[in-house]
Amino acid sequence: MSTQATNVQKARRRQATALALVPPLLVAIVLLGLWYFGSAYGHINPLFLPSPADVWQRLLDGFSSGLFEANALATIEESLLGFLLAVLIGLPLGYGLAKSRLIAATIQPYLAAGQAIPAIVIAPFLVLWLGYTLLPTVILCMLVVLFPMVITTALGVRTIDRSIVDAARVDGAAGWSLLTAIEFPLALPAILAAVRTGLTLSITGALVGEFVAGGNQGLGGLILQGQHQYDTPFMFATLALLAALAAVYYGLAWLLSKLAEAVY
Repeated sequence: MSTQATNVQKARRRQATALALVPPLLVAIVLLGLWYFGSAYGHINPLFLPSPADVWQRLLDGFSSGLFEANALATIEESLLGFLLAVLIGLPLGYGLAKSRLIAATIQPYLAAGQAIPAIVIAPFLVLWLGYTLLPTVILCMLVVLFPMVITTALGVRTIDRSIVDAARVDGAAGWSLLTAIEFPLALPAILAAVRTGLTLSITGALVGEFVAGGNQGLGGLILQGQHQYDTPFMFATLALLAALAAVYYGLAWLLSKLAEAVY
């Protein structure tokens, strides 16, 4: 019976893996096929949609020259610094919003107003105040990440089962011990969701900052450079690199989630 149950579990795992891999792979093959035939037979102007071969060649040229590595590192630095700053501010702020009505009443209107203003509108002011340095891009990245991180964290803390918290208080838990032993583990799924979302969004914040304040630095600067030179294959190659970077970020966030689940 145990052997049969083990086989069933293995079959289910294989089925889950196939469902996770096969449909996206099929969609990618179809899209690549349409892209290839649309560009190869002249149905689409190469200025608007270059061929996959041209994009691949530009990607290889960018790596061989070191151009992509240097600018990718700049974007990674900006996004990670902005993300870490958002974590340092957003997680405690989300906890405070969930635990204190006074903090919620004081901060929430400003959070809503800040979220209503597009980040690209705030960027010129940051450049005016702070200059064309790394700091405006990091702050802009933090602002893009901050709101969803705060809201998701607050929601996770608010949905904690109050009976568990009350029972812990009866047993003597309070303050830091209550937070670390009870509230944090219970709110951890929401916190991890906030971290996953924020880490991926940090790339968007870095790109917005590079479009406005970064000049020719970072992957956003490369896209602007390709646009000014009407070099569409170069723009698509940079976009492919950004997609790969986003996938790496998502994978790292997934690994972090699994590690946290194993620990707690």
